[in-house]
Amino acid sequence: MSDSIMHIRSVSEGHQLLGLESPKHPLITILDESQLRIPKEMVGVRLMTDLYYIALKGSNCGMQYGRNQYDFDGGVLVFTAPGQVVAPTEEIEENSGSGWMLFFHPDLVRSSSLGENIDRYSFFNYEVYEALHLSDSEEQILTDCASMIRNEYKQRIDNHSQNVIVSTLELMLNYCLRFYERQFNTRTNHHKDVVTQFENNLKAYFNSDLLLDQGAPTIQYFADQVHLSQNYLSDLLKKETGRSAKDHINDFIVEKAKSVLLNSDHSVSEIAFNLGFNYPHYFSRLFKAKTGYTPQEYRTLN
Repeated sequence: MSDSIMHIRSVSEGHQLLGLESPKHPLITILDESQLRIPKEMVGVRLMTDLYYIALKGSNCGMQYGRNQYDFDGGVLVFTAPGQVVAPTEEIEENSGSGWMLFFHPDLVRSSSLGENIDRYSFFNYEVYEALHLSDSEEQILTDCASMIRNEYKQRIDNHSQNVIVSTLELMLNYCLRFYERQFNTRTNHHKDVVTQFENNLKAYFNSDLLLDQGAPTIQYFADQVHLSQNYLSDLLKKETGRSAKDHINDFIVEKAKSVLLNSDHSVSEIAFNLGFNYPHYFSRLFKAKTGYTPQEYRTLN
């Protein structure tokens, strides 16, 4: 695979790369998988876009996302955010696939409520193996949304077109949130195992030399331990426990700090450094946010 990355900055550039006619709308397009053709010379070429991407994969289609390779089966919905890298892993003939691909530029939603809340849809930053697996009825609902968007931009664009397209796109994403919640529910036994692993790894981190060597733990560290992305792990924990990964880590740190404050004469700065903080005021700020007291106030009151 080449080390170079081809940068696609617009919907028009994407159409041009795929050998398609100019898009009907400059900021959004929906392509049938049957339109997709990947020539031999494109296999292994890494592509980075400035676009959001939603794809319903209805048949096998080998693609590599980041460092992960995945052969898609029917009824799988995949998301990527701007700046992520994909690469075709196999040659694809025209009319050999099924499903659809939706690309939209951030400018499409930038001045809308969807643009303000786009980070709410954390699945854009899931790994590919955390894709949304759809039932037949769910697949039909999302395909209907895609058809409504495509029909809208194929018509003559008027003063209402932007609002209709963006609101339908937001409806699609809200359905995806609902369907992901269903997926979390149906996999609850597995997810409870992940929660247990996470909690054990959190305790182990603070009982090892990692705290001194690497400082306070990151969400990425624990996500790597359970082979999930940061966003998926945090959403999983939120669903199962009501608290995000960051909340779990911070709560654990504060509970450790409480014990040290009441059972030692170490200074607040020493405690902060021992808990992995390079700057004691960050520790004090976190402690007060969680308890309502500064570390020194907590020690004095107790």
